[in-house]
Amino acid sequence: MKFLVLHGPNLNLLGKREPGIYGTQTLENINSSLVELSSVLGCELSFFQSNSEGELIDNIQAAARECDGILINPAAYTHTSIAISDALSAVGIPCVEVHLSNIHRRETFRHSSMVAPVAVGQICGFGKDSYLLGLRALFNHVKNI
Repeated sequence: MKFLVLHGPNLNLLGKREPGIYGTQTLENINSSLVELSSVLGCELSFFQSNSEGELIDNIQAAARECDGILINPAAYTHTSIAISDALSAVGIPCVEVHLSNIHRRETFRHSSMVAPVAVGQICGFGKDSYLLGLRALFNHVKNI
């Protein structure tokens, strides 16, 4: 099994960006933890981070040819990107949406997700563990299809 891990805008600043909200883990720390878990689960991961909506969409489309699923933190695009939602829907492979913070406890505009309706599920509010829980959930979902 192979999964694409997609990180949206500003996640490259993790560790420095608003640690009270996003924690002190860097993106590299999160990716390393995911690699460790993937070796336990027996799956392969590829990673991509971009601040550009178009680049994220290009990677979603490419994943349809190479991957069994997508673990995505769309970051701010969660609340605004119909294009990312459409791309995830179009490729027809399972995705799990994750967020470091609990988007439902934050500003009202963050309560809505354009991705959630096309995702298998959403995990938020557990910091780095949101990604780890998301990978386990995606792996189990794909294994049982």
